[in-house]
Amino acid sequence: MLDLRFIRENLEAVRENCRRRKAEVDLERLVALDEERRSTQAELDGVRRRRNELAAGMKGRKPSDAERQEGKDLKGSEATLDERLTSVSAELVVLQSETPNMTHPDVPDGDGEADNVEVRRSGEPTRFDFEPLDHVALTEKHDLIDFEAGTRVTGQKFYFLKNEMVLLEQALVRYALDVLRERGFGLYQTPDLARTEVADAMGFNPRGEETQVYSIENQDLVLVGTAEITLGGLHRDQILDTAELPLRYCGLSHCYRTEAGAHGRAGRGLYRVHQFTKVEMFAFTRPEQSDAMLEEFVEIEEQLFRGLEIPVRVVEICTGDLGAPKWRSYDLEGWMPGRSEGGSWGEVTSASNCTDYQARRLNVRYRDPESGKPRFAHMLNGTALAMTRTPIALLENHQRADGSIEIPEALRPYTGFDRIG
Repeated sequence: MLDLRFIRENLEAVRENCRRRKAEVDLERLVALDEERRSTQAELDGVRRRRNELAAGMKGRKPSDAERQEGKDLKGSEATLDERLTSVSAELVVLQSETPNMTHPDVPDGDGEADNVEVRRSGEPTRFDFEPLDHVALTEKHDLIDFEAGTRVTGQKFYFLKNEMVLLEQALVRYALDVLRERGFGLYQTPDLARTEVADAMGFNPRGEETQVYSIENQDLVLVGTAEITLGGLHRDQILDTAELPLRYCGLSHCYRTEAGAHGRAGRGLYRVHQFTKVEMFAFTRPEQSDAMLEEFVEIEEQLFRGLEIPVRVVEICTGDLGAPKWRSYDLEGWMPGRSEGGSWGEVTSASNCTDYQARRLNVRYRDPESGKPRFAHMLNGTALAMTRTPIALLENHQRADGSIEIPEALRPYTGFDRIG
């Protein structure tokens, strides 16, 4: 979240940022609550100070009736002020968390996904001299995924991987892990559960009708939608060693998302599911390092997909499509020949710089080498490979006229085979 002092001192800039990002936040109410919180806290501190003075003055002697009455009045005032402070602070946190991060000056203006801007391409859309199949038809043909059994056992948008598809997923995971390890990332396999307050601090609202997160009944836990949540909470309430920054982490986890609603042909099969495996990149940096780290994440994503011989394009996310924690964000879209008539681009990864927006609530800091004072770290996340949309693009782009699916050369050491079918 944004610092309250920053909001007060830059109110017009914050208001303009909310307008650009289509965020409706009652900033006047926020500022008023902040003033009430500070004045109530000062009044409460005064009451507590007077109670301590009164107690010290009565030590070792019998209090007078006036002192007893004053003590009783002070106790009542403290309870009233404490209750008011709790109520005001709770409402203030809600408004503060609804206020989006500030925006990089180069982010394009726009209302939504249609206004995102293509930055560059790596490869061009695959063309065939035969009628290509989509990934659902390909997996049926080669007995790779059972969507019907997933529905019978668990429900819609669940599935069983089978045969070569099981090995292909493990190969993709190992391929991504090896590339990231060579790039200096520490490897983690993270929990599939996180505390509600950690998910909340990362910007994944675990409550309400709009949530994309599964909550565990009678527990203060959620199933994570991405290892971004667990890796982000890794250094909660810690001061990082400045000399070690930036810290590059890679997280392997299952991901769980409600993905409510129908999405038509473009969302069928593996494109939108409730559970999948993902390799995630994450970094903790000093403020001056974070912009370069974001570009590094995108470059790694492009490297991974070049190795898989999948055409991709980098797209910069516009203001109206940016999630609240994000200062700047890119998507990598892969070419999917079967996603629509004639094929189309579909999101396969994303990478975002969230500056200190998440770190402020998680209290992740480093010590400034000049002043020696703790400062909030910058936090970044990026998908390496998601084991749903990556296989879609791989299967569809590498299908051959005889119905088989060729395995990219970079993946063959991990699969142990060079072709499916």
